[in-house]
Amino acid sequence: MIRDDASMIIKSSIEDVLPDKAVATVLLNRKFTKNVYVIAVGKAAWVMAKTVKDLLGSRIKKGLIITKYGHAKGEIEGFEIVEAGHPVPDVNSLAGTQKAVDIVRKLGEEDEVIFLLSGGGSSLFEKPVSGVTLADIQEVTGKLLKCGADITEINTIRKRLSDVKGGKFAGHCAPAKVLSIVLSDVVNGKLDMIASGPAYQDTSTCRDVFHIIKKYDLVLDKHILEILNKETPKKINNVETHVTGSVRDFCTAVAKHAKRLGYEPYTISVTLDCEAREAGKFMASIARTVKEGGSYILKPPCAIIAGGETVVTVKGKGLGGRNQELALSAAIGIKDLDNVVIFSISSDGTDGPTDADGGIVDGNTMNLLEHCGIDYEKTLKENDSFHALEKVEGLVITGSTGTNVNDVTVVLCK
Repeated sequence: MIRDDASMIIKSSIEDVLPDKAVATVLLNRKFTKNVYVIAVGKAAWVMAKTVKDLLGSRIKKGLIITKYGHAKGEIEGFEIVEAGHPVPDVNSLAGTQKAVDIVRKLGEEDEVIFLLSGGGSSLFEKPVSGVTLADIQEVTGKLLKCGADITEINTIRKRLSDVKGGKFAGHCAPAKVLSIVLSDVVNGKLDMIASGPAYQDTSTCRDVFHIIKKYDLVLDKHILEILNKETPKKINNVETHVTGSVRDFCTAVAKHAKRLGYEPYTISVTLDCEAREAGKFMASIARTVKEGGSYILKPPCAIIAGGETVVTVKGKGLGGRNQELALSAAIGIKDLDNVVIFSISSDGTDGPTDADGGIVDGNTMNLLEHCGIDYEKTLKENDSFHALEKVEGLVITGSTGTNVNDVTVVLCK
């Protein structure tokens, strides 16, 4: 069955983009002559830290992992683990980050920090600047998440409210040298935007900040606006950075496994960043074109692949995530088509504030929704994709995966 093929592609592709091999590649031929301290931050922090521990063992003087709730996979000797809030920071975000700052601010030139960074760090790694509270950051983050801003725009603002983002964590580490290994979850791959760039010089400006505020008509308190008008570090000298993994790798993995199952793969984008429901309609239109013979190039069996990170402008009070909303939006466009499946998933295993990784729909999904009495348009208006897909076996559940290289949307046609 085509749904079984989708499940196999999802499982195998996520396994291919786990960060352990990528981290090991950076470390294997490297000699460490100084005292080593490891700080791992993000949704993939546990797997990245475990890889470093397996390679360096007792040479690590102290380790700290800050990751999302439910993403730690057990104790690691010599490491303290703090689980914290995502996508909005909480008190554990602040507590874990303070522990990291306390570790590195005592280090000297005879020490080295291995800083392992993955997506989610913008929320998990947080220490407000003077004059800003956690409540302030939670409020600003909430507004940014709901207005439809993309991750680059969100991080441009968040880094200025933080004492560790925008290159400031590197300053806390000095004079110790920092080896930063970054797992990219940002569409454009800009190092200062991945987890808001704690150890990388910031390329955004205050002018960018106020352009974003105007673009989305954001209403922010006066003291927040004053802080947003202060520039971030533009030059950092104590950090060596290596980027491992990307959404391009995720798309390549999907293409490989689709090909193995007999589908001719076509990757049409690795920079998808529009509204989720618009992307869903677009992918559905491609599927219908293929099935109805309207394409001279795309012929069944094929897999159409798009990687990136869509956005959702939240106007309703429902539950869901960008991948679930994308999948649900696609359902109406493929109604009654045989041997067509569209799925959209996150590589990290969690989509929005839910336990689902994303959504999957086929030609019968709309009929099932109607049979359950679900108003399709009303559900989308309320941003309630989770509950709708849950009733029609349209949720993809993987659990936390240990990696984070953005999202992928796939159309399978037989």
